Amino acid sequence: MDGRVIHLWLVGFLASSCGASSDSLVVLVGPPVSVHRGHTTTLPCWLNPPQSAEDLEVRWFRDNDFDSPIILYQGKKVTVNQEASYAGRVSFGLKDTNSDGLKSGDVSLKLENAVIEDIGDYTCYVSSYQGYDSATINLLVTETGAPPLLSAVWTEDNRVNVSCESEGWYPKPALRWLDQTQDLTPGTVLYGNGSSGLVSVSSWVLVKSSSEVSCSIGVPNNAAKEARMRLEGPPAQKESGSSTAGWVAFSLLLVGIILAGLAVMYIRRKGKKTKSDRGQGDEDDPLLPKEISVLSELQQYYVNIQLEDTNNRYITMKGTLLRDAPCDNFPDGQNVTCLTAVKGTSGFSCGRHYWEVSLNNPKLGPKQSWWVGVTSATKIPQKLDPPNTADGFWFLSSSPNRADRFQFSTEPKVFIGCPRPQTVGVFLDYDGGELYFYNVEDTTLIGSFKATFRGEVFPLFNPGKGDQAPLEILHREEVNQSGDERDCVVSVAQ
Repeated sequence: MDGRVIHLWLVGFLASSCGASSDSLVVLVGPPVSVHRGHTTTLPCWLNPPQSAEDLEVRWFRDNDFDSPIILYQGKKVTVNQEASYAGRVSFGLKDTNSDGLKSGDVSLKLENAVIEDIGDYTCYVSSYQGYDSATINLLVTETGAPPLLSAVWTEDNRVNVSCESEGWYPKPALRWLDQTQDLTPGTVLYGNGSSGLVSVSSWVLVKSSSEVSCSIGVPNNAAKEARMRLEGPPAQKESGSSTAGWVAFSLLLVGIILAGLAVMYIRRKGKKTKSDRGQGDEDDPLLPKEISVLSELQQYYVNIQLEDTNNRYITMKGTLLRDAPCDNFPDGQNVTCLTAVKGTSGFSCGRHYWEVSLNNPKLGPKQSWWVGVTSATKIPQKLDPPNTADGFWFLSSSPNRADRFQFSTEPKVFIGCPRPQTVGVFLDYDGGELYFYNVEDTTLIGSFKATFRGEVFPLFNPGKGDQAPLEILHREEVNQSGDERDCVVSVAQ
């Protein structure tokens, strides 16, 4: 006969000897409780009718483990099981603000710093010489994961395969696809369990080329997290017929702030056109590859960017070559950090400007880690966390962890999949509020930002950390050094 049976037998014997029954003591609990991981909650439990519990025995236990309570009140002393994971996290709490605690029969359990392992049933047991009773309450611990990451791949039949993924959820989250307000049926929804007990989820859906797709993920009692993507038109294909037909091309709308446009399109001709530009070979000819026409047109805005001399010990600069400097005490953190970022010396306040960056070294091979874009910051912050568009940083970046995936400096994070470029062309249309990134060799658009630029913006470069291959800013002879200035004010960073 175990300890619990003996204890209950004695209580029952004493109760019958005194002419009392267990019905004289009733224990009540509230509905199931949900708490976010790491937060504090209370499992409500009280006596009915209300009476003092100061002279009673109160114990909370799990999994029918009566003899190893989480917390025990006996002989007016509180004992917490020091061998359990609840040590230092449990105490007697109050079910509401008007409660007097044990004096009023409130024997609720307060639980701090909730963890996934806390999920389950909890039994509240109270006994006296007149009777005993118990009740069980369920606890659910939730965790909201990372914002969904969207990526898209154009298929040969002019449709788009959009993928959505996120991790760090509990319990298993619900995933929903929408095309504006219409629900979409996903091709699949897959779940995985991490070592920490949290759940990851991934899904894909096949949609038409002109869609506005959203992916939302959520768990009960918590707001869902959503990412949204706008798709516009198919990508232009090269006449040479590349084996990689159908590279990523789409535009991505981040509501209220920025449109990370990934639609392959050609830039409208802006500015003056010479007579030689007009005729049978111009960009309106349907037989002319549109992307080649665009890159050829952008040459008139080419500028030779010079690097700002920052005397940064984490950066090695030689002319237009840039890479991180060997440094034994480089702070731990992201592979690519602001510590190795540097600006170009010309700040643009209007007009159109184009420059190119080489990311392939004949001896060292393709560069794996880099940022390329623009910033409105007058000084690069020396912090480890990568900045985003809200900080005045618009850039495309690459990580050595995924050679086929690139990231925009947006929040939530947005990834795109496409071939690794050897040379990236950057086109800034300040007045139009657009920033484009091109794969120069393939003459295709990687992606674009839609933003409102204020004040001066500067070219931004980051060679990453621990990548031996340098980043090279390409210069050309006889170019318009200030791009399309018109009445712009072009200044030099101090």
